Amino acid sequence: MIRKILSVLVVLALCVSVYAQDAPKQEAASKPATGGMGGRGSFTPTPFVRPETMPEATPENIDKAIAKGVEYLKTKGQGADGSFSKFMGIGISAFVTGAMLDAGLSPDDPAVAKGLKYLEGFVQPDGGIYNPDMMLITYESCIAIDTFVKANVDGRYNNILKRAETFIRSTQYNEENGYSADNLNYGGSGYGTMGRADLSNTGFFLDALKSLGAKADDPAIQKAMVFVSRCQNCESPHNTTKFADKNPDGGFFYVCVGDGNMENGGMRSYGSMSYTGLKSFIYANMDTNDVRYKAAMDWIKKYYTVQENPMQQQAGVYYYFNTFGKTMSLLGQDSFTDANGKAHNWRAELASEIIARQQPDGSWKNGDSNRWMENDQNLATAYAIKALAMTKK
Repeated sequence: MIRKILSVLVVLALCVSVYAQDAPKQEAASKPATGGMGGRGSFTPTPFVRPETMPEATPENIDKAIAKGVEYLKTKGQGADGSFSKFMGIGISAFVTGAMLDAGLSPDDPAVAKGLKYLEGFVQPDGGIYNPDMMLITYESCIAIDTFVKANVDGRYNNILKRAETFIRSTQYNEENGYSADNLNYGGSGYGTMGRADLSNTGFFLDALKSLGAKADDPAIQKAMVFVSRCQNCESPHNTTKFADKNPDGGFFYVCVGDGNMENGGMRSYGSMSYTGLKSFIYANMDTNDVRYKAAMDWIKKYYTVQENPMQQQAGVYYYFNTFGKTMSLLGQDSFTDANGKAHNWRAELASEIIARQQPDGSWKNGDSNRWMENDQNLATAYAIKALAMTKK
């Protein structure tokens, strides 16, 4: 019973800020975040004080920062059983173990091997990889899949991955689960037990499928585009929801059901979800002339930054770094030109920003804020290491 209560609290911690972030409601025209939109109370991240001289993003400095982060995770973050922050389920353990693999560690490294063994203990009879006492069965399975794929250098996890793929495909909101195309959740993915899709979990679902080798024309990926398109502030034949024309800036938001969070009833776009949306379009090999793709690109050009999570200030900034890095890597551009015509070496800018935020003990932490749990040093450090690894060519 206590574990069930804890699982509800974790889900609330993951989700509640989606609503808390929008109070008070914002005016209809989206503007870059300049204050007053960071949430309330313990959800408000401590502002990052940028040093006068930012660190250089040299290969040596990047490697040093990653190594210090890995050392923190090994010596201070990991439990004796191989877990990381296990009171939050196995998601963080999967993220961290995957981050150590991204850092270049072998699956046979003692810390990585312990993490993988811990995750193996949560392989379920239905093929999913999750803590049955939690309410995060799809979320945890998708993160675990991504990690096991990276560790599957000699095929040792082939059977686990085959069964896990079947499991996550079975959780998508589609016809097989009683969702018709006119249901707003159709094509999406959620935490697994809530009956509601969201763009973040749909992004993790697509990451997992792509890591398993799914092609752009995979039916699950194409169905996911129905949901992703409905989470975009872009009216088109693919999006006729009540939010579609209220804030037509081309960005993305978390869910396409419920009430709007702007005065005119629209939904406010923000950085981490907008990069997730564009990343999803790239996975689906969407035509770059498609109105949805062009609108998404226009949004990230307008709000390009590595200093904050656009429209959220510092809230969720480490999640943003990770999603930003993935999307920029998929775009395949060494230099990215923003809406003002300024060219950015995104790898150097992202690496410098992350290195500047590293704590003396090697970890990263988003102040004292518990929004999206980024005050957990294991999670924030995993995000940072993953993003830094993406800055290395």
